[in-house]
Amino acid sequence: MITVRGCVVASLVLLVIALQTAHAAAQPNIVFFLVDDQRNTTLGVSGDSFARTPTIDKLARDGVRFTNAFVTTSICAASRASILTSLTERTHGYTFGAPPVSSDHIQASYPTQLKTAGYQTAFFGKFGIKIEDEGQIEHMFDAHSFRDRPYLRKSNSSKVRHIDELNTAEAIAFIDSTTNDKPFCLSVFFSSGHAEDSDKVNHYPSIPAVEGMFDDVRFPAPRLGAASVFDSQPEFLKNSMNRERFFWRWDTQEKYQKNMRGYYRLISGVDVMIRRALDALDQQGITENTVIIYAADNGYYMGDRGFAGKWSHYEESLRIPMIVYDPRQPDANRGRVSDEMVLNIDIGATILDLAAVDQPNHYQGSSLKPFMNGDVPPDWRTDFFVEHRMQHPKIPTWEGVRSERYVYARYDGQSPPYEFLQDLAVDPDQLKNFAGESEYESILSYMRTRCDALRANYVDARKTRSP
Repeated sequence: MITVRGCVVASLVLLVIALQTAHAAAQPNIVFFLVDDQRNTTLGVSGDSFARTPTIDKLARDGVRFTNAFVTTSICAASRASILTSLTERTHGYTFGAPPVSSDHIQASYPTQLKTAGYQTAFFGKFGIKIEDEGQIEHMFDAHSFRDRPYLRKSNSSKVRHIDELNTAEAIAFIDSTTNDKPFCLSVFFSSGHAEDSDKVNHYPSIPAVEGMFDDVRFPAPRLGAASVFDSQPEFLKNSMNRERFFWRWDTQEKYQKNMRGYYRLISGVDVMIRRALDALDQQGITENTVIIYAADNGYYMGDRGFAGKWSHYEESLRIPMIVYDPRQPDANRGRVSDEMVLNIDIGATILDLAAVDQPNHYQGSSLKPFMNGDVPPDWRTDFFVEHRMQHPKIPTWEGVRSERYVYARYDGQSPPYEFLQDLAVDPDQLKNFAGESEYESILSYMRTRCDALRANYVDARKTRSP
């Protein structure tokens, strides 16, 4: 005989199960792909007629593509720390040669927050940062494998394989191991895109699936590659690592054509590996509840301005691709293109918002979830603070502001500090420095003040922590 009390208890149990199931359904799986050294223009969907990126292009066509996405520091170490912590370089304090990211910031990172909230978390690929307490890795990830260049390594079977194929294989194994009772967040941070700096002959080794791709292509010279563009630079940029590495990659037609083919093969290889991971989601039957994010850690010069690398204030260095695809969105919200100004520090905040996990109050990034619903927050940013603090004799330090129209950069390591002011409305290629022009005097004054005001918002980790 079933008593009334028994019915009530049974009903409560069913209600709890139903609520738990509903909450799990509201929390999507999240897969975040980060590529190394890719400017915003080098995808098919961005209008690049050479790019062969059908998988990434489809994510963009079915999701939201952000055409004005930037990094707040254009170097992998600082940018990847910013992505994980949703903080600027000045606040988290990390770049090459700097103290590791603090335990407090790692505790507040998006992987730790998700794992604490009940997500399964995993990371495969180029971690790219040092942290104060390496034991915290276990609090960040249920599964992880940190692997960076050199690209070609022997696997467990002694077969030489590309590291990003190994990273992708481990990511797929993680997908295959997941269960429906807990959502997961998988971060796959590729090395692909970055040159193999130690090997000047085989500078961009690719995966076997794209070998031979682009062999029949002859790339045009860099659009901003004229000698006059380089000659217009101040001496400290002419003598920087941007120029030094130009002679590693782009200074002769033979090297330029070989390395452009190799670079585009790496990006196509990323597309192939993303396709493999998406196929694994399909095989597990979880595609429709898995959000995909695609971005890069910084831009890339590719010979423009007579430069290689990134590190400086020009658009080629700061702009990145950024795509968010949420299969749960209705058809009316698919294929959106947003021109709002978004940043790498927004990614962590977005991931937590998608997962219905509260973001820490000190985060400096903002969630992009409203844009996926077709909304623009009324107080959305119209400028942002940008900087490069790494202490290196060949990479000048600088700080500045990138607004919707103007770019201000103060190279503060020079004596006296060297200022750029560029007007994107009249000079979108940033070929002219208006800092010395009388008609721009008031704008220069405003941008200086704005730079100081934005900088004051950020705690300087170097002044609050000892090495």
